[in-house]
Amino acid sequence: MTLRVTVWGENVHEKKHKLVAELYPKGMHGCIADALNADPGIRATTATLDQPEHGLTEAVLAQTDVLTWWGHAAHGQVDDRIVDRVQQRVLQGMGLIVLHSGHHSKIFKRLMGHNCDLVWREAGEKERLWVCNPAHPIAQGLPAWIDIEHEEMYGEPFGIPNPDEVVFLSWFAGGEAFRSGVTYKRGGGKVFYFRPGHETYPTYHQAEVQQVLRNAVKWARPDGQFAWGAPERPVAKSLEPIVEHGGSVH
Repeated sequence: MTLRVTVWGENVHEKKHKLVAELYPKGMHGCIADALNADPGIRATTATLDQPEHGLTEAVLAQTDVLTWWGHAAHGQVDDRIVDRVQQRVLQGMGLIVLHSGHHSKIFKRLMGHNCDLVWREAGEKERLWVCNPAHPIAQGLPAWIDIEHEEMYGEPFGIPNPDEVVFLSWFAGGEAFRSGVTYKRGGGKVFYFRPGHETYPTYHQAEVQQVLRNAVKWARPDGQFAWGAPERPVAKSLEPIVEHGGSVH
């Protein structure tokens, strides 16, 4: 069965900065979607901040198995109603892949319940992305490490809750280390944060990075759909017969 992926991107840097536009003429979201669509089992479409409802209408999300999210300059412009909508879909079972500076997105911080702050430096230094768990589905087909010649540095401490799994750990030429690939379960949905992907470097063109993205969306595909809510179960429908005592405050 075809895996349906929606690739969400701000599409802000691509419009404002010539270098980013040259690196990603179809936008970073377009590059990521192309990488995913290289797998015949994946059908990736795109959505961007400037579209009505940020391209994430109820109809779009209902037809999305996994959502990828790249944001940086415009986190505050994302409508809270859309964040509510995405959160509900994750709890119901939709997968979520959060990329690079999406660590400060509203949706990631809400799902993590933390500030998601980190140490950073923009110097175009070398990153070595170590595979911590070669048996993990997200690491399949990868070498023991991935060298990215030029990237933005993210360093510890990283203000996230303890991950369920650490799939990748980065080392940077300046000496810092960072948990660059971590997984979580939120409600019925799987969440994966993947660090590489600063807009001024061609990271998403790198074959190994593209393989991580394809592996990640396959890992995050829903196991099932769940309906979360808080419905009342009246006395007449209790599992065992009971006698009601006292009054209700509702």
